[in-house]
Amino acid sequence: MTDILISHNNIISSLGFTSESVVKNIHNEISGLQFIDDQAILPEPFYTSLVPTDKLQLEFNKLNPKKDYTRLEQMMITSLDKVIMSSKIDLNNRVGLIISTTKGNIDALDDDNPFPKERAYLSELGKQVKDFFGFKNDAIVVSNACVSGILAVAIAKRYIEQGVYDHVFITSGDVITEFILSGFNSFQALSNQPCKPYDKNRSGINIGEVAASVLVTNESRNLPAETVKILGEGSCNDANHISGPSRTGEGLLRSMASAFEQSGVLPKDIDYISAHGTATLFNDEMEAIAFNRMQLERAPLNSLKGYFGHSLGASGLVETIVGMHSIKNNTLYKSLGFETLGVTKPINVIKQTTEKKLRTFLKTASGFGGCNTAVIFQINN
Repeated sequence: MTDILISHNNIISSLGFTSESVVKNIHNEISGLQFIDDQAILPEPFYTSLVPTDKLQLEFNKLNPKKDYTRLEQMMITSLDKVIMSSKIDLNNRVGLIISTTKGNIDALDDDNPFPKERAYLSELGKQVKDFFGFKNDAIVVSNACVSGILAVAIAKRYIEQGVYDHVFITSGDVITEFILSGFNSFQALSNQPCKPYDKNRSGINIGEVAASVLVTNESRNLPAETVKILGEGSCNDANHISGPSRTGEGLLRSMASAFEQSGVLPKDIDYISAHGTATLFNDEMEAIAFNRMQLERAPLNSLKGYFGHSLGASGLVETIVGMHSIKNNTLYKSLGFETLGVTKPINVIKQTTEKKLRTFLKTASGFGGCNTAVIFQINN
């Protein structure tokens, strides 16, 4: 059976506009989070990561746009362009496009936004990206809370397995808006300090914005060194609560079990877990329970939320890209903000950036509504 690969990639974030620059900053334990104290946005101060507007505008204008695009569209198009150009793939009818996002152009609903309110439709976001590049097939929009980014990878794999496409481009993103911040603030989930996933002193999440893009393909030529094989994936909804995760980790456990069954590898074969790690009380505890039930408590694990914040529907994809580079670089990156274990089950959180021979990693994500996704990747050699 032909391998399905995740290959060319790009990240646009507060830490840089290439995957390599972002990973270099993570290696140097540099956070992209910044402190915001502006009562016009929120009554309480908070931490977030923002894509630099001036730099984004400069990079986007290099693409010679023929009309106006929203901030999110600019982020996605700028990121995806870099992946399409490096892949050298002709956008024929065997090429698919997946957009993954939680809220899309939600800011189009703001009274002072210059775009029509219809721009907030997810289908319209897909059409704008599709038309900019001239994709032959309509965009498929994946919007399933915070698993959207990694779920898009699983869906792309399935399309290629089923012979629908030979290549699928994925671009993922969400932007910081007052609507999103006020929503998380209503849950009393936002932290006024840098987040501390899995730490006993964690006090909530930081929300961030990024755009990330990848190519999923069955083609083995012209691949970058960080290319990995998609061995197995699984997605399960625990149907527990509209916002609270399962107390037993059942949905995440079943997602991982499906991924392991499909991949043919065992929990002991996992060299590294790129976990969700939102730094909320219930999410981190749920993950620890699920990892222990899957016998993964000894696997080195990190959350990248201390570098980007929680980038919502893009988080799973951007963290997968960092995982790909982690495997290529044979380096485990520090879980920024972690000091003392604050969950009831043992997990092996990475305290220091460390060189180690790596081959196989697991990416997990969980989100509102009880959604969970797990994907297992292995170095392509």
